[in-house]
Amino acid sequence: MTRNKALRITLVSFAVIAVLLGGLYAFIVWEGSSARGDAPALEARIAQWLLHRTVPANFRAMKNPLSTAAGSADVSAGHEVFSGKCELCHAYDGSGKTDIGGSQYPHPPDLRGADVQRMSDGELFYHIRNGIRHTGMPARELPDRKIWQVSAYLRNLPKAVGPSPQTPHAQPVASVASSHYVGSAACKDCHTEIYDRWKKTRMANVVQDPHAHPDAIIPDLSKPDPLLNFSKGDIAFTYGSKWKQRYFKQVGDDYFVFPAQWDVTHKMWRPYFVKNGTDWWAALYPPDNFQRPTGPLCDGCHSVNYDIATKKVTEWNVGCERCHGPGSEHVAHQGRPNIINPAKLNYVQANDVCIQCHSQGQPLKNPIQGKYYDWPVGFRVGKNLVDFWKLEEHKLGETSFTHFAEGTAHKNRMQGNDFVQSLMYTRGVTCFSCHDVHGTENDAILWKPAKNICFDCHGPNTAIGPHAPTIEAHTHHKPGSVGNECVACHMPKIEQTIADVNVRAHTFRFITPAESDALKIPNACNVCHSDKTTIWATEALKTWKDRSPWRVAQ
Repeated sequence: MTRNKALRITLVSFAVIAVLLGGLYAFIVWEGSSARGDAPALEARIAQWLLHRTVPANFRAMKNPLSTAAGSADVSAGHEVFSGKCELCHAYDGSGKTDIGGSQYPHPPDLRGADVQRMSDGELFYHIRNGIRHTGMPARELPDRKIWQVSAYLRNLPKAVGPSPQTPHAQPVASVASSHYVGSAACKDCHTEIYDRWKKTRMANVVQDPHAHPDAIIPDLSKPDPLLNFSKGDIAFTYGSKWKQRYFKQVGDDYFVFPAQWDVTHKMWRPYFVKNGTDWWAALYPPDNFQRPTGPLCDGCHSVNYDIATKKVTEWNVGCERCHGPGSEHVAHQGRPNIINPAKLNYVQANDVCIQCHSQGQPLKNPIQGKYYDWPVGFRVGKNLVDFWKLEEHKLGETSFTHFAEGTAHKNRMQGNDFVQSLMYTRGVTCFSCHDVHGTENDAILWKPAKNICFDCHGPNTAIGPHAPTIEAHTHHKPGSVGNECVACHMPKIEQTIADVNVRAHTFRFITPAESDALKIPNACNVCHSDKTTIWATEALKTWKDRSPWRVAQ
């Protein structure tokens, strides 16, 4: 009897296991391998239960050592990290309603929902640091402090649903409308860490008074040069420090640019004068630097709240309110939604924050009060830039001062003209997806070094490419070489800033050597391999078997 009973139990056990395995197999076949649709409720609940159990007890018990209070410096810092690393999949508000998030399985959870919000601080920390297997959630190599800052931000996600590009405003601005400008110094007490970083950026120092900052003048003015006909005492402001530096002279309540500029790269003086046939406004002003005031032509972008009637500014340089709008209400009532956060604007308005100055164009209405302006007079963040500004026109097939024949920008300060043509822009990527205007240690204030930043979204054999097992297999260049960096091919330095010093294009389009022959636009291959011909470059590309021979030959 005992043996028979054991046999029956064994058979029943095998039968139960077979039924379970059969049911599981049927469930999998029924569900299929498609990533479309939401996970079934049962699968989601089991996954959520298992997810909680996989976090070690010592992590679950951890408390966030940083402030999670709305508006705190740590929450703001966490928001910056979230915007750069998480927003692409999780959306700015944590809803997960993005193109990439919608195509993943399982879909990213709503971070505002109860399942996520009831996680302990330690669980959030653990998942952000280590990622989650079998999902699109990667592990993150971040300092612990930044991970805690992201965790703090997750407790303060915006509750509003993100708007479509047609929505006039992406956040309440009623109280913003009654605000006035107060200057960046008013932000320092509450946003100290961000303020201190920003204060060191070129954004905060593009215009400097050499009497207050003697080290602002880069060249040695005591060394004679045929172009140098002014002294330190004549200089009211310096402009620029990275590629070139120009010098402003004050006459009454106007400023004018001396006709000599310093080439920072080559350490030499060069003439400065805008000739007819270059910038659109040149023919509308007398051919004399001292009859071309900087107010209409420059100062609107190099200051906050330039008043065209009084010629006064709230502050020089790109201050906080240049991007966030007037802040008096926010200062008076801290923590309320009475300041504009570009990260909460729709992608068109968010990018307009940068395009207002990083583009070549002209106001829709010109002249204004008898003067021709080269910046969008009347625009401020939260409004629609298209109501104030039109981008420089380009005729396809023509090479001009501003454009190459196929439409890529020909000169610096046209990142916006490039970017709006790109697939990145079409997909809702913003300037601050890659750049942090509050300041970083990286060139061009990128979130990460240029050789690494693209990998946050573009990894080998991912949906948005590159479609190759490794980066080296995609670039056909050695690891660690310049040619193995994404920006070398997709953002070549072909746009002139001064003499032979160029900056990177922002269309993100690979320009083939054949296009150089047909349209006289530089290509990435010959920018690096300057000793080779376009024919050599085209033939080399044709040997790359993972590329379309039709594309590389065109």
